[in-house]
Amino acid sequence: MKKYEIEIDGQVYHVKVRELPDDAVMTEQPKADSGKSTADVAPQTEGKAMLAPMAGTVLRILVKEGQRVKKGENLIVLEAMKMENEIVADEDGVVRRILVKENDSVESDQALLIL
Repeated sequence: MKKYEIEIDGQVYHVKVRELPDDAVMTEQPKADSGKSTADVAPQTEGKAMLAPMAGTVLRILVKEGQRVKKGENLIVLEAMKMENEIVADEDGVVRRILVKENDSVESDQALLIL
């Protein structure tokens, strides 16, 4: 995700822009002040989104889609501020969908996978 500063009619705005793949379906996302979190707008129909606790880079994905996981099991290793942070399952479940890949840059509260 890239960050930009844009000035419109003397008002300065800070925006984040994420490049989507060519085959991505465009849907309208709620505005940041709508009260919804990233988990609410994650591309999901069922399950719970596991969110990045901070901005960083995905170093390793330790699970596969369809894999059964237990509460406390390591799912993803995220590097932030030169430290490795383990993202763990907060409940038992099955990995329904992995939304990131290794070396992806992620933002705080971005959905990483769906349990």
